[in-house]
Amino acid sequence: MKVLILGGGVIGVTSAWYLARAGHEVTLVERQPEVALETSFANAGMLSFDYSTPWGGPGVPLKAVKWSLQEISPLHFNLKEFDLNTVSWLLKMLAQCNSDAFNINKERMLRVARYSRDCFAALRNELPIQYDGRQRGTLVVFRTPEQIEAAEKDLAVLRKSHILHELIDREACIRAEPALANVRDKVAGGLSLPGDETGDCHKFTQSLAQSCRELGVNFMLNTRIDGLQTKGNDIEFVQTSAGELRADAYLMALGSYSPLMLAPLDIHLPVYPLKGYSLTMPVLDESRSPVSTVMDEASKVAITRFDDRIRVGGIAEIASYNTQLDQKRRRTIEHSVRDLFPGAGDVDNATFWTGLRPMTPDSVPVLGPTQYKNLWLNTGHGTLGWTMSMGSAHFISDMISGRTPEIDPAGLSLARYS
Repeated sequence: MKVLILGGGVIGVTSAWYLARAGHEVTLVERQPEVALETSFANAGMLSFDYSTPWGGPGVPLKAVKWSLQEISPLHFNLKEFDLNTVSWLLKMLAQCNSDAFNINKERMLRVARYSRDCFAALRNELPIQYDGRQRGTLVVFRTPEQIEAAEKDLAVLRKSHILHELIDREACIRAEPALANVRDKVAGGLSLPGDETGDCHKFTQSLAQSCRELGVNFMLNTRIDGLQTKGNDIEFVQTSAGELRADAYLMALGSYSPLMLAPLDIHLPVYPLKGYSLTMPVLDESRSPVSTVMDEASKVAITRFDDRIRVGGIAEIASYNTQLDQKRRRTIEHSVRDLFPGAGDVDNATFWTGLRPMTPDSVPVLGPTQYKNLWLNTGHGTLGWTMSMGSAHFISDMISGRTPEIDPAGLSLARYS
């Protein structure tokens, strides 16, 4: 079967990998000169297989109000960019901020994320793939006793979900991350999640793309996608800057831009471009640097260690499709690394980056069929695109190939929004 994948981020490339391994003739179309140059380029570097939690939940609206009043805040609203789509998506997300929805969404996210962890492990056994990968877990750092007390609800969810975790004291935090000894008084305790991993998503995606090429995948780079042409209940072809492209099956993996491409087809995909920021800097002092990922609970900023670099990522900005770098947002993520790991990296010469995460109101990706028989979706992964990439790709490859997926598809498709 000929399969055309639209989008060359980590979701598109992992999908190409599994579809090619399943014996299909795969072509991937990407507007950039290389794969993984947009949202997959400089994310926080976390593989949060266990730290997969819906953004919407009980108490979140009140937290959002409090955050909006703070100078150092994980959430920002760019009111200049508000439109009907923004308001509609926010209302849908607010509808998910209750216990019943949270529990449903958490289970669906973990179902995909845990499957993805198994797929990552299998890939490492199969390929000599290099991406600064580390399997040393995540440490959530609490700065105050009040934060530890407030985490009890989260701990209850972890216990209910059978996630390996441990609430640890200050000294245990320092044993896990020795550089925290330099700021001992700023650490009250922490939450250890040993099942999570770290690495460079850009390196991973580019390396896997090379393996895809060796399997025969055709990468059409520098190719703009203009629209999809339908005929009855099928996609007839995709119009691109290289002309009409035809296939037996089409996979939408355009992240935040998927809704714009699908709207003319009367497919209403509730995916919003949630803007995030990161800093990437060379390591200056090994002894002052993290060894894995440290999540600063106060600002929801992740500080992740690569082999010779430190990646600091965070912030959720409601700003529609605005991709301009805002220097005010830099201060938030810069504060965490300077405060917890002073002298670790060359902050002054760090690379500042922003990207759009394709967020659904329930934080669950949209995987599966559409009303068109040959059009499939693999999009809407929010902040966990890399985390869920391998599992989502294996799942959608099985569905396109007519095989029974290895995980339950219930609640993962677009039908849940009907």
